[in-house]
Amino acid sequence: MTRPDVLRYAAFTTDTDGGNPAGIVLGAAGLDDAAMLAVAGEVGYAETAFVTGGDGGVRAIRYFSPVAEVPFCGHATVATAVAIAEREGPGRIRFATPVGEVAMETAEVDGRLVASFTSVEPRVEPMPAEILGELLDLVGLDADVLDERHPPRIAFAGNRHPILVVADASAFDDFTFDPSRARALMDEHGWPATITVLHRLADAADGGLRFEARNIFPVGAIVEDPATGAAAAAVGGYLRELGAVAPPARVVISQGRHVGRPSELVVDVPAAGGIVVSGPAVPIA
Repeated sequence: MTRPDVLRYAAFTTDTDGGNPAGIVLGAAGLDDAAMLAVAGEVGYAETAFVTGGDGGVRAIRYFSPVAEVPFCGHATVATAVAIAEREGPGRIRFATPVGEVAMETAEVDGRLVASFTSVEPRVEPMPAEILGELLDLVGLDADVLDERHPPRIAFAGNRHPILVVADASAFDDFTFDPSRARALMDEHGWPATITVLHRLADAADGGLRFEARNIFPVGAIVEDPATGAAAAAVGGYLRELGAVAPPARVVISQGRHVGRPSELVVDVPAAGGIVVSGPAVPIA
């Protein structure tokens, strides 16, 4: 296999030491599944994005973690869009992902390129009591620490994410988990991306909601994801479905503090349709 040119970007940050690193292969048309998986394993980030072709202005893109293909990855999509905008100029980019078409807008904001993706149509389903019990046991928490305003659900906006919202800040900061056990649970239930645990912060002055997130994602050397765009989109759909926001609404999610790579994801929730997630990305030397 000819070694492809791999770019490395950090998404949802303006600092290369923050955000979520993603590998990017802009010219991946000649790579088969095994080759893409091998490249992702060598890169070692949570996901690497592969642009495998384009037709009629729509670019085909796929995502691989070091261990498997992932249906959709928000931070790698943002990073790829910024990399393309740096080379072709800002504007609209359309990606054909394994879960459907995802539209991107890239623009320069305060001297930085920012990319926004609109997710596929989100959906929210109840969380069965037995799954809630498994998740609480995984993180060593009791049900009484959960936020009554935000009941547990499983939300989809490209990937299925179980969502727990913890009311107690100390419980949120201090919970731990066994990565191998988390991986087994995720594989058992067909969750290809993250288990999302949130804590609601003080509301913004404009009435928008602010959350901090910890996204459990044991893959290779990674245990928690520092910025998860797909989960942020799922959270937007979850909040809309519960009536926790009055669309159009903006939600800000901080993530990555617990793994030393702080990030910020801006989530815009329209009255209907896909959720918009925005953030910058910067190249990693």
